[in-house]
Parts: sequence; structure tokens; C-alpha cells
Amino acid sequence: MNEIILINISGRDRPGVTSSVTAVLARFEINVLDIGQAVIHDNLSLGMLIEVPATAEAAPVLKDLLFCCHELGMTIRFTPITEQSYNDWVAGQGKERHIITVLARRVTAEHVARVSAIISESGLNIDRIDRLSGRVSVGGVKQTGKSCVEFSARGPLADATAFRGRCLALASELDIDIAYQEDDMFRRTRRLVAFDMDSTLIDAEVIDELAKEAGVGEQVAAITERAMRGELDFKASFRARVALLKGLEESALLRVGERLRLSEGAERLIGTLKRLGYKTAILSGGFTYFGKQLQQRLGIDYVYANELEIVDGRITGEVIGDVVDGQRKAELLRQLAEREGISLEQVIAVGDGANDLPMLSIAGLGIAYRAKPIVKQSAQHSISTLGLDGILYLLGISDRLAD
Repeated sequence: MNEIILINISGRDRPGVTSSVTAVLARFEINVLDIGQAVIHDNLSLGMLIEVPATAEAAPVLKDLLFCCHELGMTIRFTPITEQSYNDWVAGQGKERHIITVLARRVTAEHVARVSAIISESGLNIDRIDRLSGRVSVGGVKQTGKSCVEFSARGPLADATAFRGRCLALASELDIDIAYQEDDMFRRTRRLVAFDMDSTLIDAEVIDELAKEAGVGEQVAAITERAMRGELDFKASFRARVALLKGLEESALLRVGERLRLSEGAERLIGTLKRLGYKTAILSGGFTYFGKQLQQRLGIDYVYANELEIVDGRITGEVIGDVVDGQRKAELLRQLAEREGISLEQVIAVGDGANDLPMLSIAGLGIAYRAKPIVKQSAQHSISTLGLDGILYLLGISDRLAD
């Protein structure tokens, strides 16, 4: 009968540990049933599940492994595994898998403890925990730092909505972000990312900035805030705000454009997405003039927004064509997915306002970015603590790969 043995090796990391250990196993024609390795602060932990054939004896194998690890200055431990235990482990490979991502300026032990407790209480077993963010300096500036830890868990989840609700409540309590996703093939095959523009790609509402130029800033800002919270119909409120801009000189567009700033992490996010072959789009209830500026600066593939009517160098207070509202954004998202030959499951949508909810709801990955409460509660995922490049973590992309 074949023997199954779990080997755990730990100690100071150095080149050649894995090759030396497996060379010993190779001499005895050992089968490797499972293997995993991690290095934390130059300390290696290597685990292997091996099968010793019935034609061989385990004792000489273990003796040579002990000698090898002694020479390497490593600690080794052997654990025999019963056939029943192994068969139970194999049977578990078809179970559902889940990804829980924790994002914060700095991840603490409390964050890990509270999140892992929710995972455990929901009947899931944690298989892996990985740090996706870069190495953190001790005593770093909290406001500019970023940390991300990804949990990979296994098991049936009785109520995904309730689980997501518990994660959202904990995130609010601890002032962090917690994202839950099923670990399916779509997570690794996203191809298109669509962004809202105002207060998402840029850190301002352009129409409010134009209103300041026209001397009606407070009136327009009040309407904008109510519309983004979902208290007013977007189309009606948008036309009302644009009407207040009547008579504003076209040169005001240039002045506003010069002072607009990208949201934290926007440039890094889109640069990384482009290198990875993603298509990007702006689907905005703002204005085409500014969307085109961002397109040129960032290399955005598609831009859909509202066209301000300008006659004799002045804004008329009207828009040309239909207003791009929430439903129009969702329609455009469907059209772009069809044009790219992908399913909506392969689409990511990012926005902050109530008019973004329709496109967030149909995308495979809908993300509320520093969003209004109604949007944060309704969206699948939200990022409030980090910049836009935190989205890379939800895609499983580590800082090591992105930088």
C-alpha cells in the first residue's frame, strides 16, 4: 500500500532549498500530490504532500530528507496522512470557491481577525491568504499608504447576499473596504472597464465648476448633490443645471479643464489596464469636451457624454442630442460589450452617483467608488478608503505585477 506523508519545511530562505529537497524525493521516484510555498520576511515555509510507492520504503526517504534539511539549516516535520483523510481532501476540490479582499490604508490584526471570523462563521474554510499590496514601511504615513490582503476560501455559501451584507457592515464599522466575489472563470477574463467621469475619474463635478464660472455655483451644486443622491430625476435636474449656464463664454471650458485633477490612482490604474490589454471607456453624464481631454491624456478607447450647445462662443443652456442618464449608460455598456465580442460578465463598471447604478448592476463587476450612501449600499462592491488603483486588487493584480 502506498504511504501518504505531509512534509512541512521552514527556516531562513535561500536559493536552492526547494531544488535540494525535491532532488532527494526524485531519487526515490516519489509522487508529489500537492505543494505550496510562501516566504514572509525572508522566512520560507514549504509544504508538500507526497506519495511513497508500495515498492519503496518511507524510512530511507525520510532519513535523507532529514539530512538534507540539516545541511540547509531548515526544520522539517513529517505527518502521516490516512487514506480516508486524503480521499476526503480530494473530494473537496469541487466545492465553491470565494475571494474576500480587504483594502485599507494599513491592514491591522483586528481587520484580519474580524474578517476571518465572518468567513468561519459562514461555514467557509480559508485556503490561502495573500498580500497583494507592496511592502509597508514601519510608521508610514497612513493617509497615503495602501494595504490589501486577499482571502481565498472554500465551501458552500448558504446566503451570498447576507454574507456580503455582513462584510459591508464590518467595512463601515472599521472604516475599510471589504469585497466579496465568487472565484469563477469570469474573474480572470474581464476585458472592458467603463468609468463614470465626474467624481470618479476626476475629483470634481465639472458642471459645478462651470457654474462657479457663471456665478451660479451654489444653485447648481445643490441640484447636483440631490441628483447624485437619487433624490431628483437625472435628466430633468441635468437640463435645469445646464440652463443656468446660459451665456457663459466658451473660454470658461478651457479654464475649468486646466484646473481639473485626476482622482487618486486613476493614471496608474488605466496605465496598468492598457498594458494588460483591457479596453476602457468613459460613460458620463458630464460633458464630451472634458471626456475628450481625458481620452487624450489617458488613452481611453471610448467616450460617451453630453454635448454642450455653443453658439457664437457662448453656452446656450442646451445640450445637443439625448441626455446621457443612467439608463443610457447601461445601454451603452451593453453596446460596447457586444462590439468587443464579450459578455457583460467580462465587464467592469465604476461610478459614484445614483445615475451609475443601472450600469453597475449589469456589469460582471460593479464598483461604487467613493460613492453616495445609496450607491454604496446598492452596488456589488465599493472602494472608499483607497484610490482608483485599488480596483487592481479586486482583479487579483498585485503591486509587484502592476509596477
